[in-house]
Amino acid sequence: MPRRTSSTAAVTGVLTAVALTLGGASVAEGAVGAVGAVGAATSVRVPNHATLKISGRGFGHGHGMSQYGAQGAARQGLSAKQIVAFYFPHTRAGKAGGKVKVLISADTDNSTTVLTAPGLKVVDLGNGSSHPVPTAGAVGKATRWRLSPAGGGRTTVAYRTAAWHTWRTLAGDGEFLASRPLTLVVGSGHVTYRGILQSRTPVGGPATRRITVNKVSLEAYVQGVIPREMPASWLPAALRAQAIAARTYASFEARSSSNPLVNLCDTSACQVYGGKSAEFSTTNAATAKTVGVIRTFHGAPAFTQFSASNGGWMAKGSQPYLVAKKDTFDPWSGNPYRSWTTNVTAAGVEKAFPSIGNLTSISVTSRDGHGLLGGRVLTMKLVGSKGTVTPSGDTFRSALGLRSTWFVVAVAG
Repeated sequence: MPRRTSSTAAVTGVLTAVALTLGGASVAEGAVGAVGAVGAATSVRVPNHATLKISGRGFGHGHGMSQYGAQGAARQGLSAKQIVAFYFPHTRAGKAGGKVKVLISADTDNSTTVLTAPGLKVVDLGNGSSHPVPTAGAVGKATRWRLSPAGGGRTTVAYRTAAWHTWRTLAGDGEFLASRPLTLVVGSGHVTYRGILQSRTPVGGPATRRITVNKVSLEAYVQGVIPREMPASWLPAALRAQAIAARTYASFEARSSSNPLVNLCDTSACQVYGGKSAEFSTTNAATAKTVGVIRTFHGAPAFTQFSASNGGWMAKGSQPYLVAKKDTFDPWSGNPYRSWTTNVTAAGVEKAFPSIGNLTSISVTSRDGHGLLGGRVLTMKLVGSKGTVTPSGDTFRSALGLRSTWFVVAVAG
């Protein structure tokens, strides 16, 4: 998981909840002593061809705001301001604006193609010249326009009627802007974005390589984030809290970025962004009701991480305001991630960690000490016929696709 991941998984992908039980004892009742369970510093022998039952809490890294917790708090009547103050203690309200530059990760064909739109212009980023596209004649019948590398750092501008035709060559990279949102062609689909769509040569990349970047106002960006990170049907206070967290996170990243072309991505490695195509009236209203509002620490935008669910306890993060503390808002009845159980075969563990050979025992050697069972797993020990590895809880979680590092392990059956 990247260091700055804000949302390990968007909470819109709701899975069926299961009761978290281990050895007949519920984790909510305290199952540290359950027979065969890996507690804070215990070991379980693993027979050949065994299946491991892994039971846990939460979904994501658990730093900062729990999205299900925000909804739980809103259900109890808390305002957005109260919600973000709870999840980001020691921060203060502040203001931010301006524009952000977002990498459109799905556009990988080294060109930027848009549908014809009213007022469409092409700007040459090499010399600053602006070129409105023709609206009359054969060119005026174009349905699509494309920016692609022409060699020597230049850009070819082409339009499509029955076939593609070159219109002009730009001195440098190029961008599209229009009087209304632009529709980007991505593979066989279309996504509409507010702001400007740029075709840029990546820093350090070859002249033949191009990326597509959406340069957009911070508010329009937030409008495209909230519904991809939180169900649009949730309570207004939760949606507004998500708007504040998303806006703050984007401001932090823009301030911290050293890349002159891009300061955010559109995936969960940053926070998920879907442009105008993702927008809903409810989430746009949440953006409007919180316009410009962020959380600050020592006068600068805070690193407002969030994840789907913390399982009832926030995890300590990299900043003073990313604290470890109990969260009574997260484990409400509608949260499918407050507890979970999954089965993993010993063969699956062996495949993830091939140097151990046949897995013979598995241990949790340290936890963070916060919450039931001693909290989230920090370090583990896997012993096999060929050797031993000591992965971190994060490494084990990532390798096996677990929802969080707050888990216990038992041999199933």
